[in-house]
Amino acid sequence: MNTLRQHTPGLLLVLVLALGSLHAAALPWFSQLGLSALTIAIVGGMVLGNTIYPRIALPSHSGVTFAKGQILRLGIILFGFKLTFQDIAAVGISGILIDACVLSSTFLLAFWLGRRKLGLDEQSVILIGAGSSICGAAAILATEPVLKAHAEKVAVAVATVVVFGTLAMFLYPLLFSLVQTLGVSEFAYGVFTGSTVHEVAQAVAAGRAVSEQAATSAVITKMIRVMMLAPFLVILSTWLARRHQSGSKEARRITIPWFALGFLAMAGFNSLHWLPQAWVAQLIALDNLLLAMAMGALGLTTHFSAIRRAGSKPMWLASALFAWLLIGGTLINSGISYLVHLI
Repeated sequence: MNTLRQHTPGLLLVLVLALGSLHAAALPWFSQLGLSALTIAIVGGMVLGNTIYPRIALPSHSGVTFAKGQILRLGIILFGFKLTFQDIAAVGISGILIDACVLSSTFLLAFWLGRRKLGLDEQSVILIGAGSSICGAAAILATEPVLKAHAEKVAVAVATVVVFGTLAMFLYPLLFSLVQTLGVSEFAYGVFTGSTVHEVAQAVAAGRAVSEQAATSAVITKMIRVMMLAPFLVILSTWLARRHQSGSKEARRITIPWFALGFLAMAGFNSLHWLPQAWVAQLIALDNLLLAMAMGALGLTTHFSAIRRAGSKPMWLASALFAWLLIGGTLINSGISYLVHLI
């Protein structure tokens, strides 16, 4: 009972912040820009965190910390209700291979450039790489517990997703108008968009700017990419544990991100279509609320001074990854589609 009383002020604060973000995201101006409730929540949280929140931080700290931890993990698990395994069949083996190649090449490039060339810290590199290669803010949020990353680094990584994902949303339809004469179909454009654009909302907007068919293939391809978040987190956790081992049995233990497996389990359950669509819609709405609460909590504990100290290197890394998603993504999409067609 005492624990609940301690959590209440902070949870109410992030709940109000999340509800406001969800309302704002539904407004035409924000939805046209492809800004999700998660993005709005962390920005709103950062504004409050650097103005009003320090005055009420003491009574709110417990609830805000709970939102960044347990509520975040529950939100990632329920995120599985946005997916079904039937989505995979809609774009075929080529869509799966394209997503896998884009994800792995982008993340490996992020690590090599970030660590070897730019000298960025490991947490920032992994967060930016996950956001660019998988599914934007949601991937960054899911990766944060595995890394135990600082809130400021999460905020910087989210900022890169907002900047370059928004740029892609406006640039991709313009590029399609240029290459359409080369025989690129709306379906192929959608697959390219879903496999390379950062956020789900941004992929939808970029696809819908061309046609509903492009938007449909973009969403399906994007959601398959989202589904790859779970194995990514397990592989990342395993790699981190093995790399930091010191020889003792305890050091070799691998921390399995159970919430990632829960995410896959919910996607599998959702694929059975046992629940009425109205129930699934309510679970997705609850998930959006929980993730917005977690993102708002991260924003509240993020200091602008720490972001300024991060400097320009994170943006340089994100810009290089954006160029790879655009150019390398084109090569991967074209090459795999050609090979699958030959087979």
